[in-house]
Amino acid sequence: MTVQLSIIRIDGYGLWTTTLGTDRESQLQMLQARIYYDIQRLFSQKDCIAYSNRFDEYFVVTNCLSVHDHILIELELANSYPNLNMSIAIGNGDTPYKANLDAYEARRNGKLLVDGHKIFGRKSNNAPDSNPKDNHVKIMHIDIEGSSTISNQLSPYEVTSLVIKIYSRLADEFLKIESLTFFLGGDNFMVISNDATDNEIERIINNISTDLGIKLNCGIGIGRTGKGAAEASTRALDTIRYMRKSGKVQPIYEIQCL
Repeated sequence: MTVQLSIIRIDGYGLWTTTLGTDRESQLQMLQARIYYDIQRLFSQKDCIAYSNRFDEYFVVTNCLSVHDHILIELELANSYPNLNMSIAIGNGDTPYKANLDAYEARRNGKLLVDGHKIFGRKSNNAPDSNPKDNHVKIMHIDIEGSSTISNQLSPYEVTSLVIKIYSRLADEFLKIESLTFFLGGDNFMVISNDATDNEIERIINNISTDLGIKLNCGIGIGRTGKGAAEASTRALDTIRYMRKSGKVQPIYEIQCL
């Protein structure tokens, strides 16, 4: 399976924010929320899914999305945010981490795919326009079992502290097997994990659950597109909940949507 990642970055964002004066943080928080909304909306319409890596950078799973589609999104973002400079770097790899590196190298080396557009990438047999039919993506949707009970035992900020610990462990452990973890809010995480085996996933989930004294559920979805895989992973997570209600405990479940 090959995964395609598109990394959107606001270039020169830190320097630009200082031009807004010292009373800028509320403005920036509202601006960042709008940008994430628009990026998610535009890519979702193309059957992709976006994650906020930092508030000036976003990762999008863009399997089967062409360079032309990227151009249309780039133009719409430029029209919506004329004061910001946004660029897109497209990377491909058999693991999400390698796709991330591919995009990083293309941006660092200034490899533009199309003249006149800030879209970086590597022209090869795995170029975005080729849209190979065998490109699949595996996404995990992970949440905390019994989070309502935990919320009744801990104060809101203590729950946040626990969630941050879980996020840190998931990010560290999955990065070791070249998978990328993103926090969705609440007690939900998604992991892009193309090359991860069932045994590796089970080991990581069990180790973190044991070490932190919590239980994690993990729905795995496999699809041709990012949005399709994410949807399948959420269906798998819902299936775990339904099975638990009937007395069957199965913390990891997989659904393929190809």
